[in-house]
Amino acid sequence: MAKILVTGGCGYIGSHTLVDLIENGYDVISVDNNSRSNPNILKGIEQITGKKVKNYKVDLCNFDDTFAIFQENDDITGIIHFAAYKAVGESVENPLLYFENNLTSLINLLKCVQEFHIPHFVFSSSCTVYGNPDQIPVTESTPPKPAESPYGYTKQMSEQIINEFAKSSGTHHILLRYFNPAGAHPSAIIGEMPVGKPQNLVPAITQTAVGRIEKMYVYGNDYSTRDGSCVRDFIHVCDLANAHTLSLKYLEEGRNKGLCEVFNLGTGNGVTVLEAIHAFEKVSGLSLNYEIGARRPGDVIAIYANNDLARKVLGWEPKFSLEDMMSTAWKWEQRLKADETVFSSQAGELN
Repeated sequence: MAKILVTGGCGYIGSHTLVDLIENGYDVISVDNNSRSNPNILKGIEQITGKKVKNYKVDLCNFDDTFAIFQENDDITGIIHFAAYKAVGESVENPLLYFENNLTSLINLLKCVQEFHIPHFVFSSSCTVYGNPDQIPVTESTPPKPAESPYGYTKQMSEQIINEFAKSSGTHHILLRYFNPAGAHPSAIIGEMPVGKPQNLVPAITQTAVGRIEKMYVYGNDYSTRDGSCVRDFIHVCDLANAHTLSLKYLEEGRNKGLCEVFNLGTGNGVTVLEAIHAFEKVSGLSLNYEIGARRPGDVIAIYANNDLARKVLGWEPKFSLEDMMSTAWKWEQRLKADETVFSSQAGELN
């Protein structure tokens, strides 16, 4: 049984990927310093899968502590790297924090890949590498434009670092450029747990609907889109998680054509922010309290994916609709509301 290290395993996408890996027969361990995640989400993973996942509470920016994980687990055959800061707005306000954290942690991991001869590495990239594209949908060959935020730049730089490292080391890598994760596990046992104010649209919607946030804001309705709000490609977190498992299998089976390959992960459907809100209102039967605000620095106007390559090469098939994303996210939020002891905005307080 292959042992996979998942960095950021207590986070939103990481936790769902741990579930998918376990359900597909992998042995897994997690590393997460829980600075922006809740360690007790691992209890939910165990409840779903029947498997207890070990988490190393380590800051990947500390090389010695990171190195020690590999010394203790010399049978790791693959890494899925999620651990990074991801808030666009925060990255605009504090760019050095993002460059230091996101790039140092990656470099430290790659040093360990080289030292311990880890053959397979899957990187959590983002559609932000495309900037504001001239044409949509974007394909993997769409030329990257200047990023709209320091967060986006860290993803562009990380891809460059991995590409150069792959050439020199001969290790095999996949860069997964995904779009806008949404939804929760259908069981409502795990889901998105933003620490503090939500940075993503869907938890902002559900927290407003449940009363945790008084009012949410739509950042701009004067863009050149069909209703003036930004266009995004929302992808269910379970579909996203499964693509990471398929990527590992693709590398393990030696089907990769090069040392570093790129795949878009999106549904291929462009949805405006206002359309997403209306989809939630349809699923929940509620009228959301929202207000149109000013544009937010760092936001891309419109982007969605051409996902033909991931479908053809990885055999990946998104299964969840936009309504499914809203429905599962709403069930998760209602579960948290129904049992206040489960929910806290502070990491480490989920029971």
